[in-house]
Amino acid sequence: MTRLTGEQPGRRRLHLISSPIMGRANPRFTTWHITFGTYGTRLHGGERPTVNVTHNQRGEPFIERDITLEQTKRHQMSAPPVHLTIEQQQFIQQKVPSICQRGGWQFRLCSAGDDHVHVLLDVDAAVHGEKVRRLLKRWLSQVLNEKWPRPAGGRWWAEQGSNKAIRDPAHLENACAYIARQRA
Repeated sequence: MTRLTGEQPGRRRLHLISSPIMGRANPRFTTWHITFGTYGTRLHGGERPTVNVTHNQRGEPFIERDITLEQTKRHQMSAPPVHLTIEQQQFIQQKVPSICQRGGWQFRLCSAGDDHVHVLLDVDAAVHGEKVRRLLKRWLSQVLNEKWPRPAGGRWWAEQGSNKAIRDPAHLENACAYIARQRA
C-alpha cells in the first residue's frame, strides 16, 4: 500500500508502508527507471534541464543553457511541441500497467506530466531498459492514437529518453518518491 502524507500545496511527501512498489529485489530481474519526453518540449540548450545521451549517468551535470543550440534544435523540429492534457496524463498512468503486462514486465509505478513520462518497472535481467523504453513509447502511442488524434507531425514522443537501472534500495526509494510526487 502506498500512502501520500503531509501534503502541502505544490509538494507531497511519499510515505511507503510495505508497498509492492518497494518490494524485494528479484535477482532474475532488473528494476528500471525509464523516462521519456513529449515531442519538442525539452530541447538541448533550453531552460529546462536535458542530458547528453553519451553522458547520462546519475550525478552527471545537465547540458548548460545555450540559446543558439536551443534555436538550432527548434528549427530542426518538423511539428509543434506536444503537451499532454491532464486527461491524457491520467490515461497514460491508467494504461501503463496493462502495457507492462503485455511486455511481460512487472509494473511498479508511473507518472505522466504535460511534457514527460516516468515508469518504474522490473524486467528480465537479460533485457536492457532501452528496448523496454522503445516498446513503451510505441505501445503508448498506439493507445493514445485510439482515443485522440495523432499530434501534428505524427509524433507523441521525443526521440530519446533515459533508462536508469536501479541497483540499491536507497536508489529505489528515491526513484519511487520522485515519481510519486509527479503523478497527475
